[in-house]
Formats: sequence, structure tokens, C-alpha cells
Amino acid sequence: MKFTNIQLEDLPKIAPQIRQFAEENQRKIWVLQGEMGAGKTTLIKAIGKAFGILDRISSPTFSIINEYASDKEDIFYHFDFYRLMAQEEAVEIGCEDYFYSENYCFLEWAERIPDLLPDHYLLISIQVDEYERRSLNLVIQ
Repeated sequence: MKFTNIQLEDLPKIAPQIRQFAEENQRKIWVLQGEMGAGKTTLIKAIGKAFGILDRISSPTFSIINEYASDKEDIFYHFDFYRLMAQEEAVEIGCEDYFYSENYCFLEWAERIPDLLPDHYLLISIQVDEYERRSLNLVIQ
């Protein structure tokens, strides 16, 4: 699935479609890739609203993980591995326990933990052009 010519303000409109695509393909681990400022956290905020997350969604850059709850009492985990120096740091915080918890997990900068990723996940790649338009490519892994 691909979305093109997307502005940041369009993300709330496409978030329900991304959610449906992930649910149809039974993916609860979502890996978001894109350069700094591509809109990964902004997309997670829009997706959170599509899931009915009640908590304020923010980047867990310093805490590495944030936990959110939805209006249906579902639990969501949001990771930002940007600050990690080694994959072992992710192991120490128990990331694999979260990944296999059957709860949704949104991962930013997962390329820093390539050996720890589950075999099956939704990859959302975000590219930004010179006009600040985004292309989102969704791939089932």
C-alpha cells in the first residue's frame, strides 16, 4: 500500500486506512522508518487517535518507551531507539517482552535493533521531498 503527496495535516485522514491495512494483515508491530523530521511521531499521533488512544502521545526519545491506553483499555507501546548505542540496551529494557506481548508496538529508529525485530511486522517507510510532501510505503514483513 502506498500514499503519495501527503502533507503532515493529511495524516489523520489516512491513519484509519493504515490501521485497517495492519489489522487485515494481522500486524501489531509497526516499524516506522524515515529521516529525522519525516513525521514518524506525528503519524503515530494520528494513528493513536484512530485507535482511540486517550493519553497524550509524545516521542519517547529520552525514556525510550512510552505506554498508552485506548478508550477500549487496549495497551500500546511506543519505542524510540534513536539514542541506543548498542542493541543490548534494548534487551536490557525488555523490548522483546513488549514485542511478544500481543499489544501494539510502534517502533521508531528500529534500524538500531535489527537483530531484535520480530519476523513479522508492518514496515512504514516515510520519504520527504523538497516540497515537504511525504510518500508512505507500507510493506508487510
